Amino acid sequence: MALIVQKYGGSSVADAKRIRNVARRVAKAKDEGNQVVVVVSAMGDTTDNLIKLAYQVNEQPGDRELDVILSTGEIVSSTLLALALESLGCKAVSLTGAQAGIQTDSSYSRARILRVDTKRVVSELEKGNIVIVAGFQGVTQEMDITTLGRGGSDTTAVALAASLSAEICQIYTDVEGVYTADPHLIPGARKLKEIGYEEMLELASYGARVMHNRAVELGELYNVPILVASSFSDSPGTIICKEASMEVKNKARGIVYDTNVSKVTVVGVPDHPGIAAAIFEPLARANISVDTIVQNASINNITDLTFTVARNDLIKAMSIVEPVVKSVGGKQCVTDSTLAKVSIVGTGMQNTPGYAARMFRVLYEQGINIQLITTSEIRITCIISEDRVKNAVQALHQAFELEKET
Repeated sequence: MALIVQKYGGSSVADAKRIRNVARRVAKAKDEGNQVVVVVSAMGDTTDNLIKLAYQVNEQPGDRELDVILSTGEIVSSTLLALALESLGCKAVSLTGAQAGIQTDSSYSRARILRVDTKRVVSELEKGNIVIVAGFQGVTQEMDITTLGRGGSDTTAVALAASLSAEICQIYTDVEGVYTADPHLIPGARKLKEIGYEEMLELASYGARVMHNRAVELGELYNVPILVASSFSDSPGTIICKEASMEVKNKARGIVYDTNVSKVTVVGVPDHPGIAAAIFEPLARANISVDTIVQNASINNITDLTFTVARNDLIKAMSIVEPVVKSVGGKQCVTDSTLAKVSIVGTGMQNTPGYAARMFRVLYEQGINIQLITTSEIRITCIISEDRVKNAVQALHQAFELEKET
């Protein structure tokens, strides 16, 4: 008897009909002799609607209370799925994140899982129950409810799979797997049969919305195989695992983009030790992630410093950075929220010359200006104008021949 963890996204449980469909899939997995733990997201647009409602009653809702209300969406989904399974004659029990033992830190809206106490889940499995867990949420040591951030149900599922030593974590969504590019943007994008954790982490971190990056990190850390597939078909999905195909001819595996980008340029700051720390330490304390960082060459001990943050963090970031810049004698801060990131990803690129040059040439031929460049060992990212994203992705996908099997 295998223990498997399944996760169903918001589109998969968007209404009663889809919840009944998910229930039939879960019941089938149980009938095949498996112990089954299911993690669910909130129905459809529930989370967005709850956020709007909170802001209608309070223009500045507190982080703690906002997390409490947002956690209710997943609780509704888990309860409805348990009821649907009962209607099929299956024994099922729904658990909140707290009841399932998901223990987190107190960083509201982006909490980190500290540990998973699996006693209750194991107990329910031993009773023969299918266990339905509300994703995206946990509880602090003080018993305050927290949420894990957008996409957090993926993280819940992989964390449970790791803690329960599950055979596999199955992530069911509205796409049939991981593609070489967004299939909505590139109709010729090719579904990958398998992909390594490192490549998937870069894809997820830089725009691929099929998996949450923190979930991939956990999968790699605990060596949990992850299947990404569609809840609307029986088509084979993509396996994310430790060992992917080696020595493929085309080292580029995927093209991703992210339009949630804002650029901040700090103009005319003194170029001496401690300035960067003075700017970035307060941002870190405020849980604001900084991505690309570029510092210009110093002229007369004065320099400009540019970095990017998510657009939804820009106002908060500026409220922190502007006083710091003023205090260290900087001239001003300039922002731009019309940008996007386009990236090519592939583990073999680090030892194969020419990929960066080809990317830059393709963008040049499309008349696309590159504002910033950032790289890792397996990724090349260019910051470009948001209105050129579609052209960039299409041209790069064609230039790297990602529609072809390798």
